[in-house]
Amino acid sequence: MLRDSIAGNLPMRAMGLVYITILSIVPLLAISFSVLRGFGFHKQMEPLLYEFLAPLGDKGVELTNQVVGFVDNVQGYVGAAIGAMVLLIYTTLSMAEKVEDSLNFVWRVERSRNLARRLSEFLSVILLGPVVMVTAISLIAAAESTTVVRELRGIEAIGQTLLFAGKLVPYLIVVAGFSFVYWFLPNTRVRLGAALVGGLAGGMLWAACGTLFAAFVVNSVRTMSIYATFAVVIIALIWLYLCWLILLVGAQVAFYVQHPEHLRLGFRRVTLGGRRREEIALSLMSLIAARFRDGTQRLQMQDVADELALPSLVIGAVGQRLESAGLLTRTQKDELLPGRDPGQIRLRDVLDAVREPQMMDVFPEGNWPAGVRRIATQVSGAIEQSLGGQSLYDIIDAPRAET
Repeated sequence: MLRDSIAGNLPMRAMGLVYITILSIVPLLAISFSVLRGFGFHKQMEPLLYEFLAPLGDKGVELTNQVVGFVDNVQGYVGAAIGAMVLLIYTTLSMAEKVEDSLNFVWRVERSRNLARRLSEFLSVILLGPVVMVTAISLIAAAESTTVVRELRGIEAIGQTLLFAGKLVPYLIVVAGFSFVYWFLPNTRVRLGAALVGGLAGGMLWAACGTLFAAFVVNSVRTMSIYATFAVVIIALIWLYLCWLILLVGAQVAFYVQHPEHLRLGFRRVTLGGRRREEIALSLMSLIAARFRDGTQRLQMQDVADELALPSLVIGAVGQRLESAGLLTRTQKDELLPGRDPGQIRLRDVLDAVREPQMMDVFPEGNWPAGVRRIATQVSGAIEQSLGGQSLYDIIDAPRAET
């Protein structure tokens, strides 16, 4: 984790998320307050802000009051202009997009959601997420005030247990929130178990850093007095940076739980020889063609990586060349399909996709010596003579014919 925090630029991405948070936090809260106001839950949102900024001490209370004041101003302005509401939604979606990009970086995912998926999925979470969270907190509070719970608290052993559970609930909510982010936001298939482990790691780090940061704020009152009224801004920025860094570190834990084969690799650049790229390209296209012909569940890049026991980063690099050659296409759900009828895709076409220049190449051609061009022509002729007119279906049916 220390290695990846340095080599993987996680601190730099956390700083970028702090910047987008400053721009988007008021619009995000304004939308959340507006939705909660419709359900009559808006008053329960302020205690959550106080809880999040509790490590800032008295400055946290001051900052929360200022943010709530900003939100009230924005809500009053939104009521007079529909265009302002569109701007708020755009700013909020931009923040969600930047968070997704950072988590995609951690999960080694090269493609983000398209615009349609962002609008549908992000807006549903932004609009319904606060309602679900506040409802859960309200139900927990209501359960604690029931007659049965009050009677159970009278029993010393059970009362102590309930008291401990009550103190634990806020941290469990944080763990659940982290786990949901790790499971939902990356544009790849994340197993629930990996997301829960990452959420637990992130929640524990958040609780520990919150305690240490609160002690830091208390012991640095004199130092912060130098900055006068700017002290609350500086403290808030530091706390936001730590929170985003913890979120990314927890995502890294979840990634390694699901993909332990990356532990030694980390964020180092993967290089492949020409033969290995050709083998991956043929394997990738044959697996996709087999699923296409059988009509079974479509594959994603991660499924192919698991099948070939290789990192998804390696498969994705070859997949990009196949897409550029028109042999491979992806659906909106990132499912893989042949670019055309697999019976019409020759094995030579697949090899050419990784051997010959493509539109994605920055320098597609070079000024090769005459001898090199002659040898390259001979190699291409030998490949053509060896493979003939074989298609993807031929490579799929070959093992069946042998048996």
